[in-house]
Amino acid sequence: MSAASKPTPIPAKQPDDTPQFFRLNVEVGDLDKAAAFYSALLGVEGRRQPGQRCYFTCGAVTLQVLDVCPVSTPHPAAKALCFTVKNLEAAYERARALRCVSQEQVHDGAAGGIVVRPWGERSFYAVDLWGNPLCFVEEGTVYTG
Repeated sequence: MSAASKPTPIPAKQPDDTPQFFRLNVEVGDLDKAAAFYSALLGVEGRRQPGQRCYFTCGAVTLQVLDVCPVSTPHPAAKALCFTVKNLEAAYERARALRCVSQEQVHDGAAGGIVVRPWGERSFYAVDLWGNPLCFVEEGTVYTG
């Protein structure tokens, strides 16, 4: 290996230098609809921000709903955005009322139904109006590997 192709050594990580995940962006096509949808689904009010954004505090991570329509088409997020909830049935009823429960199958089970997954999580899947996949997991059943 030549000197030019050798990787640059990474400095030793400091104990307090662990990256902290603080915000996740989801692209949408109509901020008013998205703010109403996520407020209803999550059961919390979003905070409108400059630049066609709305913030939802979801524990230590903020969900940023971003209207990209003025410049591009919304791109769905990675599969799936996972939320823990204390009352899975209440979250499920909100999703049903919004008609956004998933119609897909996950590990041979209905994604849109409350199911105990093979890895032990009790959950259901939903999809927002722009195709962003969402998963709601009952607190206390979260599988952390």
